[in-house]
Amino acid sequence: MKKTAFLMVILSFLFTTPQISAQKDEKKIYIPWRNGKLVVDEGKRYLRHENGTPFFWLGETGWYLPVRLDRDETEYYLEQCRQKGFNVVQVMVMNTIPAINTYGKWALPNGFNFKEVDKKEDYGYWDHMDYILKTAEQKGIYIGMVCVWGSPVKQGKMNIEDAKKYGEFLANRYKNQPNVVWIIGGDIPGDVKPEIWNTLATTIKSIDNNHLMTFHPRGRTMSGIWFNKAPWLDFNMFQSGHRRYGQRMGDTDYPIEDYTEEDNWRYVEKSLAMKPTKPVIDGEPSYENIPQGLHDPKEVLWKACDVRRYAYWSVFAGAFGHTYGNNSIMQMKKNGIGGAYGAKKPWYEALNDPGMNQMRYLKNLILTFPFFERIPDQSVIAGDNGVRYERLIATRGNDYLLVYNYMGRPMDIDLTKISGQKKKVWWYSPVNGSLNYLGEFENKITHFIDETGYRCGNDKVLIAIDATKNYIKPEWIKLPDAQLK
Repeated sequence: MKKTAFLMVILSFLFTTPQISAQKDEKKIYIPWRNGKLVVDEGKRYLRHENGTPFFWLGETGWYLPVRLDRDETEYYLEQCRQKGFNVVQVMVMNTIPAINTYGKWALPNGFNFKEVDKKEDYGYWDHMDYILKTAEQKGIYIGMVCVWGSPVKQGKMNIEDAKKYGEFLANRYKNQPNVVWIIGGDIPGDVKPEIWNTLATTIKSIDNNHLMTFHPRGRTMSGIWFNKAPWLDFNMFQSGHRRYGQRMGDTDYPIEDYTEEDNWRYVEKSLAMKPTKPVIDGEPSYENIPQGLHDPKEVLWKACDVRRYAYWSVFAGAFGHTYGNNSIMQMKKNGIGGAYGAKKPWYEALNDPGMNQMRYLKNLILTFPFFERIPDQSVIAGDNGVRYERLIATRGNDYLLVYNYMGRPMDIDLTKISGQKKKVWWYSPVNGSLNYLGEFENKITHFIDETGYRCGNDKVLIAIDATKNYIKPEWIKLPDAQLK
């Protein structure tokens, strides 16, 4: 009897331990919509959940996910995104018309007639799209759904009636899915086929009022130019694009100053100056390992330090989050598939690229401090803000300030801009998230110099906090996970 009882205990342990372990793993996954659906904050500059929890958008451009990855690849990719801190993945629902996926299934087998799109015992195009959304849901990731890319619409492959039918289909299918953000457009100016975009947007919104909506514009443009007053546009998106300073390539007018192509902070300032005020984000900056200017694979490639600079510049200028991109990952480059813009590395190897793995440090930094009071404030910098790569970008709350310095150049910072008679100060590394405590400083304009040197990519964030506050402790060498605190 004793042996039988002992065996029963062992068997019970063996069968229940995996379940307990699985439950523990599940609890580690942060599910944002448990805080309610995403809404625009009352200040009109940030996103939050219904219960007031802030939402920092850290996006990844997995544009070709629906058409090039199978189920196993999808699960692996989304899990890697989760582990790296991404909470949004932007995809092209249909990259072209007609669209076909890796299983050889067409998105529009009967054109824009969706009555018989679901067939029993057939894993169709939209079944795979369902799987992507459900898998992302399990991992706490929103899917930014670009309904259809701009080029086929420009080519006349969708008319107003098609857009209405398609919008009804999408909205009815996904209106109750918690992790959807609608993205109208797709690398196209808003004045190209505006009737299509307005029809698609208003049709979806008439059925689905649970999810936010924006517009993905052409490179070096911003959605607010055309749609800032549109009732369906909840927040603005701009595409700062892939060109370096002076790389005009036939362009005529920019919404920002001439020959400032890399200054994505200018788009933030322009967008936030529009009325009515709407939150704004860089939905497509320069991608890691993509040629400068995009099309010539012989050009210099954008590196990790460049994607960091774009991220910190835009967020510190007032953006509510940021979207990262990678040349191989955005097109899901595989051996024998893809390879546009000179991409050679398979997408799953590119997941190890340094820039992709450094984005989490920005999100964690911003969530460490009071979120909704944060404003851009260049007056924090005493003296010259700098131009191009020497540009310093400052943001602050009531009792903390952050200054991003891409070059590591000396700077004078006005510590009187935040509360407190004394200020505790740190260097923070966008490269590895490390903290270096500099000490306690008097409440005055103070000179700071990074002794590691002056050069591109030697970027640091100066953190100054009212000495009476405990957002960061002097003994910390890394920030804890602010999302789980």
